[in-house]
Amino acid sequence: MKKILIILFLIFSFSYLHADENFKFFAKKAIENNLQLNAERKNLEVAKQNKNISRSEFLPSVTITGNQTSTTSTNRVNQSGASLADTNTDSENKTISIEQTIFSGLKGINTFKKSELETQKAILELKKVEQKTILDTANAYYDLIYKSKNEKFNFSNVNLFERQVESDKARLQKGEISLTDLAQSESSLAGANAKLIKAKTELLSSKTNFQRITREKIPNFEVLNEKVFLELPNSLNSSLKQSRLKNLNLLVSKLNYEIAIKDYNIERARLSPSASIKVSKSENNDFSTTIDEKDEETVKASITWPLIKGGENVSSIKKSILNKQRAQLLLQDTKDKIATEISNSWSIFQSSKSVLEATRAQLKAAEIANEGITLEYDSGNTRTTLDVIQSRSLLLDARIAFAKAEKDFIISQFELIRQIGTLSLESIK
Repeated sequence: MKKILIILFLIFSFSYLHADENFKFFAKKAIENNLQLNAERKNLEVAKQNKNISRSEFLPSVTITGNQTSTTSTNRVNQSGASLADTNTDSENKTISIEQTIFSGLKGINTFKKSELETQKAILELKKVEQKTILDTANAYYDLIYKSKNEKFNFSNVNLFERQVESDKARLQKGEISLTDLAQSESSLAGANAKLIKAKTELLSSKTNFQRITREKIPNFEVLNEKVFLELPNSLNSSLKQSRLKNLNLLVSKLNYEIAIKDYNIERARLSPSASIKVSKSENNDFSTTIDEKDEETVKASITWPLIKGGENVSSIKKSILNKQRAQLLLQDTKDKIATEISNSWSIFQSSKSVLEATRAQLKAAEIANEGITLEYDSGNTRTTLDVIQSRSLLLDARIAFAKAEKDFIISQFELIRQIGTLSLESIK
């Protein structure tokens, strides 16, 4: 019974591993561990606090002050020259005041709206880094799969050439092939070993990059799940239409323009009059030699209207106008750039799909050709050693090309939906 439970535990453990070690699992881990993403989360919190700070301008401020003074007078002399006794006076003051801004030329409203826009911008910047993290994870994940396949194909190729060299040595002794044929096989084996060394080096580099991005251990290649389902547009026009609504760079650029407008309104408000009211109550002890205690209640209404500040206000308005024009130009440039990037991403997606189909057909034909040539060579037919070497080389190239095409096709999908602005963990099935 105990053995059965252990077997069941191992089965379920392997199933759990197989279910979890997919792309979405590592993308989630990368999002949790990415330092730049965590920094953007802090930036969002800063923006929220700035919003609270700007809101405080509409609320009253309460101030409590208190002071205590001790004064000693010595060497006092009256007008007739007679000395007077020294005096010591202790005074105490407590004041509480409440101040409320009534009108600030719409400066407070525009400042608050600007802080709201900056909070929205911080959210979008966070999403941008999140999308980049997912795309980087996709590149690392599928590059790891591709490089592991590449290493596996080259390792298998070396084994085939090793067996061929052993076989050709035996055939040379029988007189079935020449010394030249054996030399060709040995040369091909040396070349295959060189390619295997290169493939191992590339795989090691891919592993390092994967760990850097995800901050996770290298998974078992046997349980990696290559397939993902992404919601893709069905045409270029649909891609362009969605990007106008969801592309994060475009949305950030629009917010930058709106923020520039708020800055302009804030600078204009600085030239407007402002009004405030202040209520204070104070208690004074030993106020003077004739008054021992004194309570005061004060209501003060103030109106301020700045007229001239050495040209600072006018220059600030001109500066804000220039910044607004600059933001508008950058917004138009972003629109044009996004249209170009979407078109390029769509073209790459379509071409990678065609390349995938072409390499699939290439691989199928190379497998059939290699199998036939190898059988003919082993049966002593007219096929030469060079024919076998060439067919195996073509088969290896076809396998690697197809594996790379699979990777490029998947990455092109991730890149397309990132450009559109819809890439997220929720969009990956």
